[in-house]
Amino acid sequence: MSKFHSEPDGQAIIRQEKAQLDFSKDMSYGDYLHLDALLSAQHPLSPEHNEMLFIVQHQTSELWMKLMLHELRAAMQNLAADRLQPCFKMLARVSKIMEQLVHAWDVLATMTPPEYSALRPYLAQSSGFQSYQYRQIEFALGNKNAAMLRPHAHRADLLAQVQRAYEAPSLYDEALRALHRQGLAVPADYLDRDWTQAYAASAEVEKAWLTVYRHPEQYWDLYQLGEKLTDLEDAFRLWRFRHVTTVERIIGFKRGTGGTSGVSYLRKMLDVVLFPELWKLRTDL
Repeated sequence: MSKFHSEPDGQAIIRQEKAQLDFSKDMSYGDYLHLDALLSAQHPLSPEHNEMLFIVQHQTSELWMKLMLHELRAAMQNLAADRLQPCFKMLARVSKIMEQLVHAWDVLATMTPPEYSALRPYLAQSSGFQSYQYRQIEFALGNKNAAMLRPHAHRADLLAQVQRAYEAPSLYDEALRALHRQGLAVPADYLDRDWTQAYAASAEVEKAWLTVYRHPEQYWDLYQLGEKLTDLEDAFRLWRFRHVTTVERIIGFKRGTGGTSGVSYLRKMLDVVLFPELWKLRTDL
């Protein structure tokens, strides 16, 4: 073959690599990931160019939340079985997922107030406030609130999922049980209680954690558990804070589409502390 009819460099590389190119009989990348279904799930309701950003932002966030729930549930199962090392790996992954969700707000923040205002009427009353996956994450992390079941009452299947998370012990409840199993004094009414009730801080629970933090060599696994939980709440706080600032940047103090007060409501959520004793002990050490 002459130099004028030589094979293009790119084609030569693919041929040399012996890459498979025929997928008429084998599963392809798109088949495995069901990309036809995934990439055809965006259905803008408005004529606005920016609605695609809004849809993709929230759909990808829901995918990350699906993985977060997968990891949280497995972490809690491992914690309940005293398999702490796998639990640590899963909790670390959840924290990294939250970092991804924090950075996702940076993309949405490229939408200006006039751009959002143009598509907002098409959203009607739909809101991230109604995300059943987010609600399960909140419940798994211990922020229980019976009122948050109601947005899912119209779908029995979704309500059942959220209800299970509402009625189950939280991640922190399982952590306190783990402390108890390793001989630390955790009050009995914190080991078996009505899991639907919001967690209330306890001086006795803080004493148990203080013992761990004052003797890390003796309680190394529990010491790591405390830090993994702190990492997780730290990441969760950043996610909430970035949410507030993005909403304020785009809509100011208008009410949310779901009926909440918007920024004012989100700011109240910033004050929720999930693992209170782990934060207080830092002052008391």
